[in-house]
Amino acid sequence: MQQQKNISCLIVDDETIARDIIATHLSKISNITVIASCSNAMEAFNTISNHSIDLVFLDINMPEISGISFAKSINKSIKIIFTTAYRDYAVEGFELQAVDYLLKPISFERLLKAVNTYFEVYSQPKKESETKIDTTNFMFVRSDRRMIKIDFSDILYIESYSDYIKIHLANETIVTRETISAIEAKLPKAMFLRIHRSFIVAVNKITSFTNEQVVIKGKSLTISRSYKNDVLELLKKFQ
Repeated sequence: MQQQKNISCLIVDDETIARDIIATHLSKISNITVIASCSNAMEAFNTISNHSIDLVFLDINMPEISGISFAKSINKSIKIIFTTAYRDYAVEGFELQAVDYLLKPISFERLLKAVNTYFEVYSQPKKESETKIDTTNFMFVRSDRRMIKIDFSDILYIESYSDYIKIHLANETIVTRETISAIEAKLPKAMFLRIHRSFIVAVNKITSFTNEQVVIKGKSLTISRSYKNDVLELLKKFQ
């Protein structure tokens, strides 16, 4: 068994009690190091500029610079787990590809589930055999109690529905219990493009696009605001 990578974390919340609760929960989890606990975004920016941070536990409703604005401004390699007392920001939070969205008061069990999601999707070191698999042109997904082989070249687009996804192929749709972020990690980046928290598309299957949507086999798929710049920058290279 390969040893799990140690994760460097940052806690950002304007409430001292909230920071202390998260720090206490994290102290019970192996392979987690809290680099700093910050009361505002400016402190957090300074910490990130001086340390290598993997994961940020980030409050949304903060003075001066909100958690959403902070998340949009940092390197995308730094992953976010939002921590907030408000449900209203959930959609925007997930559009930023947040690992998870935790509502206060946060229990240890719920935070542990979020951390485990991060470990599973983003921090597992690849075995040599997994590296070789990445050079192949297919993957297997579980559906109806079977592992089904799916060729990457057959995928039109992938659609998320809460805790399961639909993989749309030319002649059928495969449903599997998986998060869209987990399936995204299995796809070759050169072939697929995330355009929305709920959609991943095969670039070579796009028949037309505007600033707001792409069309694949007559189906219009929305480009969300948080992905728009990256999506349009890539697509316009083909013009």
